[in-house]
Amino acid sequence: MTASSLDYSFIFTVVFSAALVLGLLTRFYLASRQIRYVAQHSSRVPSAFAATISLDAHQKAASYTITKARFGLLEMAFGAAVLLGWTLLGGMDALNQAINQSGLAAYGSLVPQLALLAAFAVISGLLDLPFTLYSTFKIEERFGFNKMTFKLWLADLVKGAIVGVVIGLPIVALILWLMGSAGRLWWLWAWAAWMGFNLLILVLYPTVIAPLFNKFKPLDDEALKARVTALMQRCGFAAKGLFVMDGSKRSAHANAYFTGFGAAKRVVFYDTLLKQLSPGEVDAVLAHELGHFKHKHIIKRITGMFAMSLIGFALLGWLSSQVWFYTGMGVRLNISGANDALALLLFMLVVPLFSFFVSPVFAQFSRRHEFQADAYAVSQTDGADLSSALLKLYKDNASTLTPDPVFVKFYYSHPPASERLARMASLRTQPSLENAA
Repeated sequence: MTASSLDYSFIFTVVFSAALVLGLLTRFYLASRQIRYVAQHSSRVPSAFAATISLDAHQKAASYTITKARFGLLEMAFGAAVLLGWTLLGGMDALNQAINQSGLAAYGSLVPQLALLAAFAVISGLLDLPFTLYSTFKIEERFGFNKMTFKLWLADLVKGAIVGVVIGLPIVALILWLMGSAGRLWWLWAWAAWMGFNLLILVLYPTVIAPLFNKFKPLDDEALKARVTALMQRCGFAAKGLFVMDGSKRSAHANAYFTGFGAAKRVVFYDTLLKQLSPGEVDAVLAHELGHFKHKHIIKRITGMFAMSLIGFALLGWLSSQVWFYTGMGVRLNISGANDALALLLFMLVVPLFSFFVSPVFAQFSRRHEFQADAYAVSQTDGADLSSALLKLYKDNASTLTPDPVFVKFYYSHPPASERLARMASLRTQPSLENAA
């Protein structure tokens, strides 16, 4: 290793450490602001909601938000410690050396690399399990949202692991093979493979993957079906079918969504949503989702994903050839074996540290899209129905009505209830503003 490599290695270690500390402090600061702000505004329902939201419901939402935020502080601290353990404290290096000494190299260069990725995934999953269990069976249970039994949770875990192996292993193996065999521009071929894989998943998810975890039955409410079908025809939208998902067997939270891609698109309603909302409110919620298609938000997001992935693969292509990238993260290079799996893992650990600081930009775009979808729904259905539906969903999902403004700008992909409802009220009196929302 040259003196220059040592210098770059030290610089990268310092930059990585600084990003880790600064990111953790920023997250703690934002979470602390959210906890204080929500607690300070929990004693009184905001005047805009006083007629529709009870003090008990408002305080339940505040308590739920604060509880999750406090638990999030613990998760953040633990996550930072684990990241430090994997990198500068030698965890990844030790795991890599153990794989190298296991004799798997006798089966080819790909096998030990896949073993390294699999071992990392298993260990990371085991480290996350206590937090997942506590969140599901303590926090969600305490506030009346969890409907899962431990048996169902365990079945989901096993199914998820099997799906991950069946779907994830081939694409990871392909990327590793490309890294070792496709020359200097391997990252471009890997990006193309990754994008093709994601598009395939969009097509397969509704009919192959999702039914492994939930039951989907055709919407059998003829009046609602006619109403929804008329709305979609009016909006120029075609779907493969209208389905109801048994979301209530896992959670009391409600939702509706489109899934699939191209001709495989489906409209899916949670059974909990249909129980909570009137037909007009269901219509309005669906119109909001149609608004995302009207404004081409889905295409824009997929295009954005393509562009960001291309940049990511190009960056990985460069970093994987830099010795300081490995040594700066506390990992020794394999002298006789391939280092491609190491590069992948280290890249996945490092990138979130730096992308966190630009996340408010993407959150801002997402909130703008939500305003546009709301405006479209108001133009296509009764805006009062959308407002009342959102109020019910905020109440039933225990979403706080008084989030901290700074926390919102950094994290929220959807605008707060007060901003959405105020914007909708103005649109109901000025419907021509829909396209400028």
